[in-house]
Amino acid sequence: MKLYKLTTHTRGCNKSYDADLVMNLKDHPNANVGDVVEIYAPDEENGTHLLLQITEFNGSCGRDVISIESGIANAFKMRPYSNVVMRIVNPADVALDSIEITFKDQYMGRSEMWRLKTYLTDTCVYVNKKIDYNDMQIRCQVYEMWSQGERVASGVITEETNIVFRSSTSMVYLFLQMSSEMWDFDIHGDLYFEKAVNGFLTELFQKWRKLSCNHEVTIVLFSRTFYAAKSLDEFPEHMRDCLQQDYKGRFYEDFYRVAIQNERCDDWCTVLGQLRKLFTSYQATVLRYHERENMEIPPATNSSATQGNFLEVLNISLNTFEKHYLDRTFDRTGQLSVVITPGVGVFSVDRELTNITKQRIIDNGVGSDLVCVGEQPLHAVPLLKFHNKDTTLTSADDYSLPHWINLSFYSTNKKIAYSSFIPRIKLPLFGSQLTLHDGVGEGEGEENERHFLSCNQSEYKHNSLFDYDAYDEQIFQPLPAQSTCSLQRVVRAKKTSVPSLETYAYRNNDWENLTPTQIPAMRRKMSDPDIHHGTSAMLAALQPDTTNLSESLASEKNSRRAIVSIAPIVRPGRALINPFDPSQVTIKLTSNRRRWTHIFPKGPTGVLIQQHHYQAVPAKPTQAGQQRPLQQIQSICQSGSNNNNDQEDYGCENGEQYDRVSSHSLISKSASSQSFVMGDEKIDFFKRRQNSLMNPLPANVPNLTATQAKSYLWGATGEQEWTPAITTGVDWKSLTIPACLPITTDYFPDKRSLNNDYVISDYTLLPDDVNHDYAQSRAVYRKPLSTEEVCKEIVSQRLAQGFQLIVVDEKPPTAGGCSSASAVLPVKPPCETNKEYLLSIGRIFHKISLSGSVITVTGYRPRHPYPPINVDYRYRFHAPQHETYEISGVNFTTEKLENFNWNHMDLYICTRGDVDYPLMESLKYWRYRMYLLPRENIVSKIASCQRCDIFPDVTADNTREQVEDFVRLIEAVSKLKRQYARKARDSPIAHITKRRHSTSIISRPQPNQGLTNSPFRERVGSNRLPEKRPSINVRPKLENGRIPRIFPATDAAAAPGIAARDDQDDGFPVDIKFSPNATLPEIFEAMKHPVNGVGFFSQTQSLPSCTFVSYDALMWLKTRLNNGRHPLDLLEAMRKERMICHASGDWKKPVVPGFVFYYVVQQDKNAKGDYAPPLDDYSAFVNEWLEIEFQGCSFLWHDEPVTTPVPNFLRDSPAPQSWTETSSNKRVYRQSHLEIDVNQKSDRMEWGHVKHHTVLQPRFAFEIVVEWVTSSGPIVADLIGGWMRKANQFNFLVSVPADPMAEPFTKKSDPLRGPIFIPLCTTFLPNAAALFDEFPEESRADRMLFFQEAILGKFGFLPCVLEKKYSVGKDLPKEYQYVHCTGNMFALIRCATNNYQVESPILKEANVTRCVYGHTNNTNVPKKVGFLWAWNHMIPNKKWKAQTINNSADGELFQLKMLKDFREFCSNSDQRLSTFWTQSQELKRRAQKFENNNNNTEEMKLK
Repeated sequence: MKLYKLTTHTRGCNKSYDADLVMNLKDHPNANVGDVVEIYAPDEENGTHLLLQITEFNGSCGRDVISIESGIANAFKMRPYSNVVMRIVNPADVALDSIEITFKDQYMGRSEMWRLKTYLTDTCVYVNKKIDYNDMQIRCQVYEMWSQGERVASGVITEETNIVFRSSTSMVYLFLQMSSEMWDFDIHGDLYFEKAVNGFLTELFQKWRKLSCNHEVTIVLFSRTFYAAKSLDEFPEHMRDCLQQDYKGRFYEDFYRVAIQNERCDDWCTVLGQLRKLFTSYQATVLRYHERENMEIPPATNSSATQGNFLEVLNISLNTFEKHYLDRTFDRTGQLSVVITPGVGVFSVDRELTNITKQRIIDNGVGSDLVCVGEQPLHAVPLLKFHNKDTTLTSADDYSLPHWINLSFYSTNKKIAYSSFIPRIKLPLFGSQLTLHDGVGEGEGEENERHFLSCNQSEYKHNSLFDYDAYDEQIFQPLPAQSTCSLQRVVRAKKTSVPSLETYAYRNNDWENLTPTQIPAMRRKMSDPDIHHGTSAMLAALQPDTTNLSESLASEKNSRRAIVSIAPIVRPGRALINPFDPSQVTIKLTSNRRRWTHIFPKGPTGVLIQQHHYQAVPAKPTQAGQQRPLQQIQSICQSGSNNNNDQEDYGCENGEQYDRVSSHSLISKSASSQSFVMGDEKIDFFKRRQNSLMNPLPANVPNLTATQAKSYLWGATGEQEWTPAITTGVDWKSLTIPACLPITTDYFPDKRSLNNDYVISDYTLLPDDVNHDYAQSRAVYRKPLSTEEVCKEIVSQRLAQGFQLIVVDEKPPTAGGCSSASAVLPVKPPCETNKEYLLSIGRIFHKISLSGSVITVTGYRPRHPYPPINVDYRYRFHAPQHETYEISGVNFTTEKLENFNWNHMDLYICTRGDVDYPLMESLKYWRYRMYLLPRENIVSKIASCQRCDIFPDVTADNTREQVEDFVRLIEAVSKLKRQYARKARDSPIAHITKRRHSTSIISRPQPNQGLTNSPFRERVGSNRLPEKRPSINVRPKLENGRIPRIFPATDAAAAPGIAARDDQDDGFPVDIKFSPNATLPEIFEAMKHPVNGVGFFSQTQSLPSCTFVSYDALMWLKTRLNNGRHPLDLLEAMRKERMICHASGDWKKPVVPGFVFYYVVQQDKNAKGDYAPPLDDYSAFVNEWLEIEFQGCSFLWHDEPVTTPVPNFLRDSPAPQSWTETSSNKRVYRQSHLEIDVNQKSDRMEWGHVKHHTVLQPRFAFEIVVEWVTSSGPIVADLIGGWMRKANQFNFLVSVPADPMAEPFTKKSDPLRGPIFIPLCTTFLPNAAALFDEFPEESRADRMLFFQEAILGKFGFLPCVLEKKYSVGKDLPKEYQYVHCTGNMFALIRCATNNYQVESPILKEANVTRCVYGHTNNTNVPKKVGFLWAWNHMIPNKKWKAQTINNSADGELFQLKMLKDFREFCSNSDQRLSTFWTQSQELKRRAQKFENNNNNTEEMKLK
């Protein structure tokens, strides 16, 4: 064994030592770059072995010496200059089964994860290795690795390795269930609330801090209040809005108290104090919320955890998580909802809502954790007990064990001196108390609910005589073997459908006497959306009116008892789930069951394990196959199990042909007859299991028969068996660094199931042909994607929408394929490039195969999809800074994934985002919405004032700078360069011709790109100075950074002989002044001058040569015209004379002031190949370039007379609110193509779209939205970061949510967010006179809006222009939205007239202005006037916290000070509102006086 001397090096210090491992090639003549070597100390054969990959050889290393990066050496405790053994190993021997990778502060989409996985395949990793994937700008770190059932410190990632991505910056929703148990004491004498907050949450926050997690957290307290009332009439009017009734007819109301909303904190301890404060008053507030003086309300009680609104809470978080593509942020990935309950994991739920919740949680790939602070029960949990709506005595309770909830039990490690006994049950309360809080019974003492666990002792005197065993045997009766007939497989496929009849029918054997009328009562809806319905048309015809086909199946012969009837006969269904022994029932494997399995590591026994379930070891294993002693049987029976009956056919499905000696049974006979025991038996069990079962993973599923593909009911993995000896701890890893949905899974249906249960559809794509056609018709040429790129992108898009790649055992390997043709799929003849990808989501499977230049997409969707379910839910919620619990409503619906238009998406990719295939809302494309706002340093100014209504006074009118800044930003967005050097910011000149992808746009016809022979070549570096010039005579040498401003825009520091303000900073050297009678051609010639003319843009593909923007031309003309000629008229005259034209070549387009392109028509067309013609296609031009009109700033290029400002609400004819109202036909938004990968870092073709306002108006928010599907998060973040830096001097970009107000009852609204209503006092005039009395009545409503707008203006709010919501035949109220100039808050005002009534999506009777506006269903109540106020949750909280007002006593937040002051102003405290009114009236009087004087002087002149 050869020894080597170990040295260490630090990476980066010496260029030659840039690798983890450096060695000399002469020592290793057989080694190659890419080989994996194992290094360990010779004396520690079983110690730490380090695996590294050879990336380079270096001769300077010395003989028999190897050098390792010092950080790795320290981590693996390898001492420098010690001797080590090094040998080359076979990568397959050190392959990893799974690896966990963590990342933070970045957004990594699922397609990026797939690319990263490909990048990491065949590389060697070690614990804590930092991975930089530069192409995608992704940074991450190795957290944990598993190989052959144990954790390892290093290993090799292969194709088969499961990569788990965990994010330490996620969206986390923590829900605290404030049920009645929160006020009970646990076994240590603590309140369960203390255990939850002082125990669990404190520990959780410490772990976050230790792992430096920076989650964005929302904490919500929730509970359900029951009212003791028999009918709605017992409730007063104000209570009825939100009441709901449950299946027993009880009235209840759900309350949500949002304590923390979208916060990020370094230290969460302060939050715990806040929660304790809320706890003290929570119950009293909620139970007595509706109390009013002199009013009777029904008595209210807080529900138990079991009866609580558990599923509703999960759905509420899903409604938020579903919209992850709308409000995209670039510094977090992952979503997690955690419910913390004082219960024990048993919930009484509605079956329909369970189906919705399950399907949504699984489809959306959201992690859902349930943390119980109660004691762990002796049965399997989480346990959902379905509402038993059937009140007959024969009905049985039905349960479900949801595998889609990750369960944790939190217990404090307090020690009690006198006892080490930990009880696992909470004893029921005997005596007078009626209700049993948890456990199985709801014990309301109702006659029809005879639960055996009921605590009414007199009811069951005969308990001692009761034969438990016989009862159990009947209840959990497995179904007998069936004959196989054509109908039979349909029934078999159903997992857990109809419960059998309970005790009475069984005991009295009166099956024969059941009449057909009693049968419908036994029918039950499907338990679980995992059920595979495979039903032929014949079956469907049996009973057309039933919704659930499986309920209407004709029965087969029942060997024990035949039901004789003429009606369609229902089988009594499957054996019920026994929560005390769930492992006896196995279920058919489905794709839903395997959706998350690849995040779990494989344990030593080869099954997937969850590390927080611990197995206790029983004292003695009994011999295999031996009947248990009687005492043991009795003790087991008392715990509710039925193991005395050695029946191994529990694994059977409904009507499945079952072979007693079948090798497919999940657990062999001896193992099923006893608890899962440790010791020798356990190993034996697993050996046996591996022979008789599919190899647990990777499951070669396609080759399995349906009988084999079984899994346990309980548990997230479906492979860990539940036994009473399992103790569940807390899954801290899932709660601190939640896993993202894995990108791989391993379930694919078998051939028979595919043919019977699925509808198959396919289409082919020929990207080369499609692109060829488009290249012919396109005005702008873009480099098309190759067929292989299209194929990869198509897979990427499916991954991004929640699909998973199906990893199946390969048969013959195909060329570079992801998976080969499996047994299910027909094998094609070999082609040049063959790739095949299988993907799935829910019950939808896609097969994408690439063969030569043809891509075939085959879709399998279920033949019998679930009917769409829609649940209307009403609740009351109280968000931060709100004063009341407001009414809200939301819809929970399952999404029809099969309706997603994949064909459209695939063609969008093929044609590279062509206008023929626009992005539609239903494609769920990602978007990032921003407002460009003027930069005002307001926070410090407000700090020095006591009040916040100071805005028009302190904000300087720097419109000029803001417009210039804006032009610079749009140039950056359009990637345009000027032909003069703005060296201050621009990249080297060689770069100038590059716009968009270097290869992606090549002109048609292609001009000779480049500026070499251009007549303007000498102007590169000429005397147009950088950015903003303080004065003319500054030398053009200023290169680095911006020039500090010398003159503020308002100064009239005039240079001699030239109009004030002209020369300081319009950036055009003033070389000439036009005489008053200068002709148009003279002016035009001067404009074209290469040095002193209007600056043209560098030649860019699809832009004609000599292109400029109209704003530049107007400013240039203004400087040089000193008579009253209007620059805009001159430009328009030039256009009419055909001197200039719109840059698209469209002569009909008039000259519009703004960032609009025009070009000089009269050019030398033979100028050495530099002439580029226009496109002559206006629509193609507009799709390529952003064009924005400037309104409201014509004073910049033309002196206008100053008028005395009269407030709009007092004018005789008020001005329109925004530019949309002046021009009815103007589009509010326009969309252009956007190349996203500006720095060309990505290894994929990336593009998107930019949607923007068509008009810029000063003192208005300008909206820009970036939209994409084919781009990587980090690359988009990089692009937008660049823009934000560009717009940074007089403007700034702030990200805003898609739905800022989040008004309840509106579609896609966030259920836990809502606006704050601030009423406006309208009775402040003396004698309570009405406002605007002197004006005609029809204008009063509008005037009130303008009055509200004026108030918002005083507080620094700017109007946002939105597209009008059109509603057919409805007169929608006028509404205007505003954003604060800091970007931190939004306000909305809405017309308060009575003449409209709108149906909202959920509540027919609710006005669109809904309850926060103080509106009720009663139309006689006058509508309140006021404002809706909302926070911008897209601004990260750290920025918020930075805006504390320094000299305020309590470090008050600027935002909260604004809200408080705004409320005070609106309520007319200190007469502020009436003062504002009188000031406004005074302004109007002055204006009238001024006008009268003017009129008088004019009359005098005339006389």
